[in-house]
Order: sequence, then C-alpha cells, then structure tokens
Amino acid sequence: MALIGVGCAPVLMACYYIFARSFSPALFGTLAGVTIGVGSLGNVAASLPLSAAVEAFGWRGAVWGLTGFTGLVALAILTLVRDPPSLVRDEKGSLLDLMRMPAIWPILAMMTVCYMPVAGLRGLWLGPYFSDVHGFDAGQIGQVSLWMGLAMVVGNFAYGPLDRLVGSRKWVIFTGNALTVLCLVGLWAFAGGQPALAAGLLVAAGLFGASFPMVVAHGRAFIPQHMMGRGVTLLNLFGIAPIGIAQIVTGRIHTATPADPTSAPYQAVFLFFAVTTAIGLAVYLWSRDRTD
Repeated sequence: MALIGVGCAPVLMACYYIFARSFSPALFGTLAGVTIGVGSLGNVAASLPLSAAVEAFGWRGAVWGLTGFTGLVALAILTLVRDPPSLVRDEKGSLLDLMRMPAIWPILAMMTVCYMPVAGLRGLWLGPYFSDVHGFDAGQIGQVSLWMGLAMVVGNFAYGPLDRLVGSRKWVIFTGNALTVLCLVGLWAFAGGQPALAAGLLVAAGLFGASFPMVVAHGRAFIPQHMMGRGVTLLNLFGIAPIGIAQIVTGRIHTATPADPTSAPYQAVFLFFAVTTAIGLAVYLWSRDRTD
C-alpha cells in the first residue's frame, strides 16, 4: 500500500505542472477538471465494477488485471508524454517563499475544506451510515456510492470551463461550496429521515463539492512560473492531507457521540463537515479573484 501511494503521488502533480507550463493559463481550470474527472472514474470503477470483477475472477485475479492495465498506462506515458521546456532563470524559490505570499493564504484555507467533506463521506462514512441508520445491505450501499461517485465525475467536468464562462474563479468556487454546505446541513437535519433524501443530498454534495481543480487553478494564477512545481504541490498538500486528518477526527467524534437515536453520531459527523467547510468559505471571502 505504501508503494502504491509513492507511485500515485507524482501523477496529478506532474499533470498540473505540464498543464501550467505547456498550455494557456486560461485553459488550466478546464484541463485540471478533465484530469480529476477522468481520474474519478477510477473511484467509480472501484465500487460495483470492482466488486463484480472480484466475484468473477477472485481477489488476486482482479488485482492482476489492475496491474496489467497500470503497466500499459505507464508504457503509454513513457512513449507519448514529453517534459515542458526547461526554464533558464537565475531566480530560486522555496516553499517558504510561497508561504510569504499573502494572496495564497485564503486560497489554502479553501483548499483545506473543498474536497474534505465529499471524500470523507464517500470514502468512510457513507457505508456505515446507510447500514446503521437505514439498514442498507452491501448492494444498496454500492449503488449510493456509485451515484455519488458519478456525480463527482460530472462535477469535475462541469467546474472546468466555468471560470471562462462566468468570468470569475472566486465566485464559482464560493457558490459551489456554499451549496455543499447546504447539503451537509440537510444531512445533519434529516439524517434519520427518508433514505432517498439522504442519498439525494449526498449525490448533490458530490456534484457541488467537486471544486478541487478550480481551487488549484485559482491558486496557480498567483504562483510564479519558476516555482510552479512547488506551488501546485503545496496546493495539493493542503487539499489531500486534511482528508486523512478529518477521518481520524470524525472517527473520534462518532465514537464520543451517544447513539440515541442511531443517527446521532452521524449527525455529529455531518455537522463537523458543514462547520469546517463554512469556516473555510468565510476565510476564502478575503481572497483576490484572478482568471488569467
């Protein structure tokens, strides 16, 4: 698992670096959204299709299939992808130089919360919630997970061109995440209600909460070219690390909340995600808009 993590780590950052150096800045949001959207298809494949493959071929057979496909992708990258031309400059830069840029801090706050709720809910809490509160079996949980995953794919593709269509990145991001907060508040308020409502709110949260590539595009607009690799990696760090931290925190919140009613621990989790995202939005209001 550690080796898989090491292997996956450079993929998104290399894509973003190539996009930032080789294409028009105005296209970055669209290309970043397409990349996340295509990548999110893997999340969809990891739900019902992977379960079906394991049943048909066994666990080892399914993993060997993934191994072969990943090897083909690696060969295609080796053959087809080219590095951007090197920059010949005297300027040097470090992460500390990036952290000294006031414009980047409100965007980092938004980066911290923009992906955390949907990734945390789909990756950790969706299954236990529907099992404990609504009595869903594995097949029903897989269906909800599949629909939420598809909504996240659609959201990533939809966010991509919006900065050019609307003429703003800041307000596209703010509106989408504000709608995500409303979905989370709805889950908190109606966690013990109809399962169809809860599923619909999770799917809607997946759609509106897919602003990750747009937030990266907003931050990238303030990063100098000679620090682009470090810059997009810093943004990604603030986007991905909080997901793991939130899983630990929400686990403790869930454990510490009495299960009376059964939905109460999950309501506490939903409220945590709603409040933290709202705080990030409040800080993000201080950001400067920039659309290249």
